[in-house]
Amino acid sequence: MKLGIMQPYPFPYIGYFELMAQVDQWVAFDIVQYNRRSWMNRNRILHPTCGWQYFCIPVQKMPHGTALSAIRLVARGEAERRLLAQLQHYRRHAPHFHGVIDLVRDTFSRPDTDTLVGLNLASLAAVAERLGISFAPQRCSQLGFTIDDVEHAGQWALRIAARLGAKAYLNPPGGRDIFHPEEWAAKEIALEFTEMNDLRYDCSPYAFEPDLSILDVLMWCSPNDIGTYLRHLRSEAPRHESD
Repeated sequence: MKLGIMQPYPFPYIGYFELMAQVDQWVAFDIVQYNRRSWMNRNRILHPTCGWQYFCIPVQKMPHGTALSAIRLVARGEAERRLLAQLQHYRRHAPHFHGVIDLVRDTFSRPDTDTLVGLNLASLAAVAERLGISFAPQRCSQLGFTIDDVEHAGQWALRIAARLGAKAYLNPPGGRDIFHPEEWAAKEIALEFTEMNDLRYDCSPYAFEPDLSILDVLMWCSPNDIGTYLRHLRSEAPRHESD
C-alpha cells in the first residue's frame, strides 16, 4: 500500500491532486496547529486585472495552539457567497466557468458540520470525483492511536506510515529536506517524491500564473483533460530518495 499524508486545504493547486492520484490510501493530517497565514483556509485564483488574489474561508478565532481539527467556520453560507463572487470575473472568458460554479456549490453543500477540515475534505472529494480520482480519506485525529515519539518534522509521516502498514510513502518534492531516508529504510518503507508540476494552459486574456487553485485549472481545462494528465503522471514511476 502506498500512502499519502497531507494537511487538508480548500481547493488546493493541481500538485496536491497529482499526489492524490498516485497513492492507495490518504490521511488528512489534521492534528497540527492551525496557522492562519497558511494554505489551511485560503488559496489563490486569478485577479480580474493583474496577477492573482487570495480567496479565504473565514474561521472563528481560537486560542493559539488550537489543532486544525478543532477550527470552525464563521459562516459557511457567507464563505460560499464570497468565493462565488470572486470567481465571477472568469464568466466572460473561461470555457468551464459554469462547471466550476456548480463544483463550489456542491462542495459547500456537502459537510454535515461547520468545521474547516470538513469543508476542506469536501472540496477535495468533489474535485476528485470530477477528475476520476479514488479518494477515501482518513483523518489523523480519528485513527485511534497516539503519536508521541516524534523527534523531528519528517517523523510524523514515518510514524503514521509504519502504524498503517504502508510499503511506500509519497510526498511532494518541496518537503524533501525534512526527511531522513535512513529512518525509512530501517522501517522498510520506500520514501518517494512526486515531480514538480509543469502543467500550463491557455487562460487568455489573462496572463498565466502557475500553481493557482485547482479552481483556476478547472476554469480552463476540462475534467477529462486534467484526468488524462494525472493518469499519465501515475504511469511514470516516482523518484525514490535514493535515486
